[in-house]
Amino acid sequence: MEDWQGAHGALTRKAILKGNIMAKISIRNLTKRYGDMTAINNVSLEIDNGEFLVLLGPSGCGKTTLLRCLAGLETPDEGEIIIGDEVVFSSEQKTMQPPGKRNLGMVFQSYALWPHMTVRENVKFGLDVLKTPKKTSDRQLDEVLKKLGMDNLSERYPSELSGGQQQRVALARLLATKPPVFLMDEPLSNLDARLRMDMRVELKRFQSDAGATTVYVTHDQTEAMTMSTRVVVMKNGEIQQVSPPAELYKKPNNTFVADFIGMPRINLIELQGSGQVFSNGDITVDFGWKPGIKNVVLGARPEDLTISPNLETIGETYIVMAVLPNGPEIIIQLQKGKTVIIGRVGHDTIFKNNQEVKVTYTQDSLNVYDADTRELISPINNV
Repeated sequence: MEDWQGAHGALTRKAILKGNIMAKISIRNLTKRYGDMTAINNVSLEIDNGEFLVLLGPSGCGKTTLLRCLAGLETPDEGEIIIGDEVVFSSEQKTMQPPGKRNLGMVFQSYALWPHMTVRENVKFGLDVLKTPKKTSDRQLDEVLKKLGMDNLSERYPSELSGGQQQRVALARLLATKPPVFLMDEPLSNLDARLRMDMRVELKRFQSDAGATTVYVTHDQTEAMTMSTRVVVMKNGEIQQVSPPAELYKKPNNTFVADFIGMPRINLIELQGSGQVFSNGDITVDFGWKPGIKNVVLGARPEDLTISPNLETIGETYIVMAVLPNGPEIIIQLQKGKTVIIGRVGHDTIFKNNQEVKVTYTQDSLNVYDADTRELISPINNV
């Protein structure tokens, strides 16, 4: 609390209450090590004012470490972090602003509620830390509790609330202080599937209404793809791709991103050839353009396969190995020789195990990767 009592803290509070802090974030050449292990390796990233950016990746990829460095809970070894127009960390300038002076709010996976405080007292705590005038504090408190549908639960304690209600209290505490930056570390992972869906909708709406720059950590690609303006995919402490969700899905930069994004997973098939026709001995695919190398990896989403029970149509013959109904769609496992692929069709299509079908690939939707570098090959440069 002492961090908010100096001249800088007073100016910060006034700026927050007026809502005139620009919350663009710049991360430049950031590195964080734990002994011999590099958790973040020379990461650079620009986050726009008001953006909902999601850090996505498998466990141990560095996403939470990066978030904690932004929050001031971890001290990086190298690089620079700028929030708004203020350098909050710089290894060169030897600057390290504490969390209380970074003009941000954070929601944790554990919610971090005070068990001895009521809902109202928990939400008011952040406003008290900011030394917000009582009249302003009461008004903001009432507004946010009503907005989140918690006004009738204001005198309850955390132990008397459900998981979703506790999550709303943590969110209310964040919203009440009106920080220009939201940091969220897997805040929905403790909720059941149905409640997670409801809370995704609420979080996205609240963030949009608040206009806050948001950095959100998750390992759940559904959260990332449905909530974000851009997704940052990380692996081994490095950024693999930064793109809007649709672009990330349609044009993954490399085979790691392609395989990580999408459920059911993408078909990745190693092929050899020349010109625009490639094969692996089992299947042959015409890309419609020339990759310019001999060894490639074909990336084809399950919905980019056309599967027909009519053996008179064009295409190659595959055998249906498994049929998996999934509500509005059916997932089909297909095999030709040693090559196994996954297709996706509508729920009204009927297929049976061991049935022969014809399969064709949608040329415009295929991605081709260099088999050595695993990087995407652009048709523009290889016509």
